[in-house]
Amino acid sequence: MKIAVCQMDAAISDREERFSVIERSAGEASEEGARILVFPELAVTGYGAGEVIASSAESLKDSPVLARLSDLVKNLGLAMVVGVALKQADHVFNAAVFLTPDGSRSAYSKVQLYGAYEKGLFQPGDAPSLIVEFEGLKLGFLVCFDVEFPERTRDLAMRGADLVLVPTALPKSSAGAFIAGSVVPVRAFESQIFIAYANHCGADQHFAYQGSSCIAAPDGALLASASINAELIFANIEPQAYEHSREQNPYLDELVILDPA
Repeated sequence: MKIAVCQMDAAISDREERFSVIERSAGEASEEGARILVFPELAVTGYGAGEVIASSAESLKDSPVLARLSDLVKNLGLAMVVGVALKQADHVFNAAVFLTPDGSRSAYSKVQLYGAYEKGLFQPGDAPSLIVEFEGLKLGFLVCFDVEFPERTRDLAMRGADLVLVPTALPKSSAGAFIAGSVVPVRAFESQIFIAYANHCGADQHFAYQGSSCIAAPDGALLASASINAELIFANIEPQAYEHSREQNPYLDELVILDPA
């Protein structure tokens, strides 16, 4: 299966203009034969939009924004993962929403909120990522800081996921370069799983971003990686092509968990 990751320019603050970027990117990804397209964390509003994020949070089932995105994926015939602020009762969550051409919507709420900025806007999720099957692949979802905890990716791999889709808002720093270039591929390797990691680039009114979106394979290789500019990257996800890696590195089969008691 061919997938795409969209690295978005964070400087675009106008919401309608961001929608235009999403629509154009989805059209291009579809033309290139991608079956899944992944956008960054809070792609609809922009990560640095502050209180606007919470005040414009969407309902998963009754959102005009998600209805518009659902129409887009239906018309183009590809699935999409997009970072959205979701409201449920009195809480707002930092979520990855998965939309498919048949109209289904599912969401994962970020568990590991990062720093005072996120903790001031969102409630942390309290449930493991769902696993969704799409065209023969089992998909898991994380958001940004989640993937920096090996336990999150390992949990998805142990539950049978082939590919983890990760909207992110990784800041520009030496640590950011290390996370994108080393941590994400190691997560893929240590759990023998594919990871698609979609970041912002440039800067908004609050943050500058690393760029460096990537797609990593179970053997730790980067199948595709972005620069510091807005772009689409593509890779083919073929789990059967990495059976040799799983045989040589049987971390999932050989894991021993000891009871400290």
